[in-house]
Amino acid sequence: MRALVQRVSRASVSVEGRQVSAIGPGLLVLLGVAPGDTEAEAGRLADKVRALRIFDDADGRMNEPLADRDVLCVSQFTLYADTRKGNRPSFTRAAPPEVAEPVYESFCERLGAKPGIFGARMAVELVNDGPVTLMLEV
Repeated sequence: MRALVQRVSRASVSVEGRQVSAIGPGLLVLLGVAPGDTEAEAGRLADKVRALRIFDDADGRMNEPLADRDVLCVSQFTLYADTRKGNRPSFTRAAPPEVAEPVYESFCERLGAKPGIFGARMAVELVNDGPVTLMLEV
């Protein structure tokens, strides 16, 4: 499982021109699920994201965890793109939707994240704060 975590001032997700989720300051998480990933791993990764100390403390140092800030989570199978051969990415390392969706939902629930629409073509807008962007894997 992979999570691309971005500290944001704000972020939103729209489907077919209609906004379905939006947050203020917090985290945007793009989540990729591999075939063998489980809900237990989703829980561990969600706990890791919650504990990341990437928000500024009173001295302006990245030392504070998520606390009561918002999280927006978007399913992102393209995090498992394989581009080693040719110019067209292969996505065989990503879990099929029937495997990925319950793991994605479990991650969102554990983290208290606002979700995108699983499997939909989404427009994701964000203002990266910092910028701070981290890749996490379990």
